[in-house]
Amino acid sequence: MADEEVEIGGRIRRLRRNRRLSQSDLAGALGISASYLNLIEHNRRKVTVNLLFSIAGHFGIEPGELVDGDEARLAGHLMEALADEIFADSDMTNLEVRDLAHANPAAARAMLTLYDRFQALKARPAATGPAPMEEYHRATEAISDFLELNANHFPLLEEAAERIRAEIDFSDDNFDTGARAYLFNVFGIGVRLASLPAGIVRQFDAARRELLLSDLASPATARFLVAQQIAALAAQREIETVLAEADLPEADAPALARNVLGAYVAAALVMPYAPFLKACRDYRYDIDRLGHRFGASFEQICHRMTTLQRKGAAGIPMHLVRTDIAGNISKRFSLSGIHIPRHSGACPRWNVYAAFLSPERLNIQISEMPGGARYFCVARTVSKGAYRYNAPVRHLAIGIGCSITHARELVYADGMDLESDNQIVPIGVSCRICPRMECGHRAHPPANHRIVLDETSRPESLYARML
Repeated sequence: MADEEVEIGGRIRRLRRNRRLSQSDLAGALGISASYLNLIEHNRRKVTVNLLFSIAGHFGIEPGELVDGDEARLAGHLMEALADEIFADSDMTNLEVRDLAHANPAAARAMLTLYDRFQALKARPAATGPAPMEEYHRATEAISDFLELNANHFPLLEEAAERIRAEIDFSDDNFDTGARAYLFNVFGIGVRLASLPAGIVRQFDAARRELLLSDLASPATARFLVAQQIAALAAQREIETVLAEADLPEADAPALARNVLGAYVAAALVMPYAPFLKACRDYRYDIDRLGHRFGASFEQICHRMTTLQRKGAAGIPMHLVRTDIAGNISKRFSLSGIHIPRHSGACPRWNVYAAFLSPERLNIQISEMPGGARYFCVARTVSKGAYRYNAPVRHLAIGIGCSITHARELVYADGMDLESDNQIVPIGVSCRICPRMECGHRAHPPANHRIVLDETSRPESLYARML
């Protein structure tokens, strides 16, 4: 209970400050004194169940999010960074890391920013002079953090998408026809298939007022590209409002974030919130069936599932990870509570990697983290490119999952014994911070251990015997 109270206090304080509320304002809304709220925020008073629900309702979140909030993920990122060999002599404990993340998340994020910069500088080829500051590219991680801070849900963008979708549906019952008609009638832009240069799927011809789509794009991709063009024009004000509230680094981060938020609106246009949530519940999160219903790709469906966090109408809290065959994580988001590594490849025992062994087939896994938390995960590979002779193809794996407590709500859990330990696959975050010494997949020793070799025997893994 003590750990939960620490998480709740820091979480409440961060939520209050993000909403620019004083302790008096929040205390008045909750019907408690400001002094009592101050004690709660500093973890000096317990939170009753009724008060917990009142606080969650005031901020429009699920009660469980107050316990397993952003600070837990932040602590995980910190532990991953501190596992680097440069911190080998620091002797920081996991409790000290958790205290830093919960008590002072701003300082913890500043430390991560410094470590991000260190990693980028270390990876850059040696140069004769000092590197210019603008060479450091931190937009991707900053935007990932921004999405996680907002639980990957933006009510203002959802409202904009619903307004635009209603106007599109008024033009035609068929979304594709209505979207193109809307784009032409409102903005004077026509849509045409064209043979575009390799690697280009969408191009706007300003002179002819035409949106050119690659004739190699799949129907789902073409549909999404049209929706994204509409989003950039019709939801520009809402996108800029959300961007203005984000604490993003300068340079290219705002432009990239603008594209990400435009894609968010596009997904909400193709898969409107209420109908999509209802279909998820009716089809029990059957990704292929949902893809057929909304004309969307496997990845688009999975990504939209992670955004269903509307107050009073929330879907299952899910995590999403996308990786290539080399283990590079290009998309990560976690609302389920699972920790997805920030600076390195994840555990090789995750099913998102095993999915490459059976292309295009679903790989289902019940996984358990070292702390005992269990997750139900589904992964599948997707291919991008091709559609012409000798075209290069990119192979990616998409993994999506939830806490084991929600597994029965997914069709993929049918026929599985979720309570059986025989079904469990022990996983970690990455080798540097994983305590599973017996794992045959270990590529590195834990950060605080050293190898001990026995000349009389040879273990399967050199990292199996350590001090």
